[in-house]
Amino acid sequence: MTLAFIGAGMIGGTVARLAVNAGIDVVLSNSRGPETLADLVAELGDRARAATPAEAAKAGDIVVASIPLHAYPKLPAAELAGKTVIDTLNYYPDRDGKIAELDSGELTSSALVQRHLAESHVVKAFNNIFFKALAELPRPAGAADRSALAIAGDDAAANAAVATLLDTIGYDTVDTGSLADSWRFQPGTPAYVECYLPPSPTGLSQEDFFSWLYQQPGVPASADRVRELLAKA
Repeated sequence: MTLAFIGAGMIGGTVARLAVNAGIDVVLSNSRGPETLADLVAELGDRARAATPAEAAKAGDIVVASIPLHAYPKLPAAELAGKTVIDTLNYYPDRDGKIAELDSGELTSSALVQRHLAESHVVKAFNNIFFKALAELPRPAGAADRSALAIAGDDAAANAAVATLLDTIGYDTVDTGSLADSWRFQPGTPAYVECYLPPSPTGLSQEDFFSWLYQQPGVPASADRVRELLAKA
């Protein structure tokens, strides 16, 4: 299979590395042009190439969208029609601006993306884990310390394809249900980020917290642990 990326930053780049390590071909794209991805392509080797977002969308059997949420209207809907699209996006109002439908709870951020990509099959995944932990925690199937990632989506076949991808790169899957249920692992919920980290010190400034965060090893979170935290949302 070919895994394509629209956005190749912290999460996108990490997933691309895991995919190549698992023997999957990747096509990378970003908003700044293929030439800006030369270093990452060189790092990943013969299984990787760079393209425009539209070209990547056409090339991928599965496409990972990993861009700021406010940029979701730029996702190439026509080229993504019929595709399974992994939505890693999170809503941060300070960055993305206020979005009334999300603030009111009328829609989840993934439902907003699905509305734009009406002919695609959107699956929420990779949004609730820090990129450093994501890189550190893959384990073989059956390993006692294998971690699980939550997914949500409205199409059973697309969900199954994403679960297979996760298994290939070293993770179990917890299917939380539809895109309407994806709020259970959005920012601010118990299953968001901290379950893959040691307990954080109290009283840290934002700057000190991020300094601490970058120094911490990933902590495995089993499927049972992820289910427990999802149920607390």
